[in-house]
Amino acid sequence: MAKIFILEDENRVAELLKRGLEESEHYVQVADSVTTGISLFESETFDIIVSDVMLPDGSGFEFCRKIREKNETIPILILTALGTTDDKLEAFDSGASDYMVKPFDFRELDARIKILLKRYAASSSDVIEYADLKIDLRKKSVFRGDIHIVLTPKEYNLLLFFVQNPERVISRAEISENVWDTHFDTGTNFIDVYINYLRKKVDKNFNTKLIHTKPGMGFIFSNEDPY
Repeated sequence: MAKIFILEDENRVAELLKRGLEESEHYVQVADSVTTGISLFESETFDIIVSDVMLPDGSGFEFCRKIREKNETIPILILTALGTTDDKLEAFDSGASDYMVKPFDFRELDARIKILLKRYAASSSDVIEYADLKIDLRKKSVFRGDIHIVLTPKEYNLLLFFVQNPERVISRAEISENVWDTHFDTGTNFIDVYINYLRKKVDKNFNTKLIHTKPGMGFIFSNEDPY
């Protein structure tokens, strides 16, 4: 059983979510504004947050940023009617872990919650190293040599997936399924936008490049030129 915090101002949707998640044997608390949401989060401990975007006193993106100032690891799933690429980018930049567009299938929501809970449940003190890159899994900190690299939560998850799958071609579909737990329209450049963000931080100022493009196929994470 997980403790789930729902931030949703539409009563019908909030009740649907609460009832469905309680039937899955979760403990659920609901708030209907950013202000009450922050107050509730500070007074109780939760395992995951499901948040709308359009709220009466602010946005779910603003709420995400405030939560990340207090807790860097709790999974936050954005559930909203806003479905443009710009909306999704803003959500992930604000600290969201996943994104679903309304109307939604409750079975998919339940599955995504389970995946996020499983991903964030394990606490480890292990350090992953590749070439001069070091990732501290407990602190979620990243270094190249002695240089600390500051990443957003989604950039961190993308880099972690690369480090865990080095020196092989990784397709955009595989990245979307494993880093975002979803499928993106292959006609969009959503994945490439985040690859570019990550390259600017991890590769741009270093002689050895780690993220390489395999035209027409995907990407390769390697400390050697794969060509």
